[in-house]
Amino acid sequence: MNLFLANRFFRNNSQRKRKASVPAIHIATLGVALGLVVMILSVCVVRGFKFEITNKLTGFASHIEILDINSFSSPESYPISVNPQLISKISHLPNVEKVQYFSEKMGILKTDNDFQAVSIKGIGEDYDTSFIAQSIISGKMPQLSNSTPSNDIIISKMMSDALNLRVGDRVFAYFFENTVKMRRFRVSAIYQTNLKQFDKTFVLTNLASVNQLNGWNTTQTSCLEVRLNNMKTMTSATSQVRTLLKNLPDNQSKSYYVLPLTENPRTASVLNWLGLLDMNIWVILILVALVAAFSMISGLLILILERTNTIGILKAMGATNARVRHIFLLYALMIVGRGLLIGNTVGLILVWFQYQFGMIKLDPATYYVSAVPVDVNVGIILLLNVATVLITLLAMLGPSFMISRIQPAKAIRTE
Repeated sequence: MNLFLANRFFRNNSQRKRKASVPAIHIATLGVALGLVVMILSVCVVRGFKFEITNKLTGFASHIEILDINSFSSPESYPISVNPQLISKISHLPNVEKVQYFSEKMGILKTDNDFQAVSIKGIGEDYDTSFIAQSIISGKMPQLSNSTPSNDIIISKMMSDALNLRVGDRVFAYFFENTVKMRRFRVSAIYQTNLKQFDKTFVLTNLASVNQLNGWNTTQTSCLEVRLNNMKTMTSATSQVRTLLKNLPDNQSKSYYVLPLTENPRTASVLNWLGLLDMNIWVILILVALVAAFSMISGLLILILERTNTIGILKAMGATNARVRHIFLLYALMIVGRGLLIGNTVGLILVWFQYQFGMIKLDPATYYVSAVPVDVNVGIILLLNVATVLITLLAMLGPSFMISRIQPAKAIRTE
């Protein structure tokens, strides 16, 4: 019976004599719809940023790095042993997807007109190059080897522009230790990640080439990279890796330093920026929810005032205050439901258009991506819908108690 009466109110709100309630209902519906659109867009955009940028960071730097403790405080790279047993133990830890390694050498790339300090990162045939391959904008990936040196390198577009280098060009690299070493490389490909921390610094080449420059054998490397299957498990995985290394025999653990992505100087600032996005999204969601709730409160107050006569009649027929409140809350839920339907439709359509066509562009130098990224999570969108319903219902409980103050005799007489 309550649902029937609420449905009658909902369907008859366009009568001419309801001059105030019709626009009030439209405003309330629009408030809920716009609020949900803003919440869906905000959450999808923030998730998109976190997904895209985290993938770039882990694609180039991995979740956890294990290096010699001296390498952390020195520009030079110190070798650690490529221990198959240690790699196997780390690989079998929970949430570990892959363990790989690379060697590193600081140097200077020099052309006839300019020079640039770089970090040459040597990667081998077992290294996961999927992210690097996706980032290549010109040329092709060179053949990688753990044992055969090569003169092919991959430079960033930033370096290419600064040094005026193109695919196929030759460039000299200088290395300073006790004596100056020189080596000529050929640019085989150009990559672009839009992460200045990497594009400004890293040159990629063969693992064997860097080991040769460092004077290392095939059992030595600069760093072990631990890739996880979930960013959320990084804290626990870091703790497990540190515990594993502490339990190594013969005091081997003293030479290892475990560096998670959150503590890496190259990536910490970007992750802090992503953390600020999380805080901002909560502020936006709270403000939008309050606006939607306020619009519903205003609409319900107008509905109650306009239907005072109807309330009086219902009470005169024996309806209790609780039952009448229930009717009007069901009525308000129908308005919220219509707002949710419109909000979900519009919000998801806008997200789809941005995902497909990248309509809103960004400056990659500032935001690390060329277009606003979006990522849809059905569970979170459902949670936003449920939260919107609960918040608006709680907000409307207060105004609904006005019904108990309406006296049947006065309400019927004033009509």
